[in-house]
Amino acid sequence: MGERFKGRVAIVTGGSRGIGRAIAELFAEEGAKVAIMDLNEEALSQTAAELKAKGFDIYTRVANVTDASQVEDFTKKTVDTFGSIDILVNNAGVIRDNLLFKMTDSDWNTVMDVHLRGSFYCARAVQKYMVQKHYGRIINISSTSALGNRGQANYAAAKAGLQGFTKTLAIELGKFGITTNAVAPGFIETDMTKETARRLGLSFEEFVHHSVSQIPVGRSGKPFDIAHAVAFFADENSSFINGQVLYVAGGPKN
Repeated sequence: MGERFKGRVAIVTGGSRGIGRAIAELFAEEGAKVAIMDLNEEALSQTAAELKAKGFDIYTRVANVTDASQVEDFTKKTVDTFGSIDILVNNAGVIRDNLLFKMTDSDWNTVMDVHLRGSFYCARAVQKYMVQKHYGRIINISSTSALGNRGQANYAAAKAGLQGFTKTLAIELGKFGITTNAVAPGFIETDMTKETARRLGLSFEEFVHHSVSQIPVGRSGKPFDIAHAVAFFADENSSFINGQVLYVAGGPKN
């Protein structure tokens, strides 16, 4: 266990599985107190139990990022429990992939609501506490899909929107000691990419093999690859890095 984030409090949305869980675990391993909000009650309970068993300070709550009142309540309870909020990671996400002519209103609205509305609600809820402390780190999880990806008009638009959101918060909040940056993962082995493989009619092994063939470093990404990038932006020593998007994809993305 390290002390990189000792005395810090981090909120991670969608932190029960995959990338979110890896981020929450790395923060906890480095001394942070971590609050996790997620809709998946079963996965959240399991993650909480496993992290608490390691001696970490963890607070969890089943809540929906698209509900402003639930976000505000979770944020307040986190402050009541741990005393402050220093780091927010907007990680909660969903996919509803389809080609444009097959994409439904629900497919579009669900993805926009979770990624954009959810990140807006969470950032708005935490900023007042961060402004009071004159310190904060907001990290939004974007995607290489922001650059365009077949079958993901909704997801690509939402993830590109998060990058504009990131840069605007950086401008507005920077003077209060709050930095806002984004991490944009490429192909990462998670339940979400397994879902994409099913949509494409491929086994996950076939999907991974095909994806790796396009990645210069010759391997797929793992959740902790993203967690380490998030930790870089969350560090106190990153205070002069603001409004940036870091592509973590095993190669260049244009």
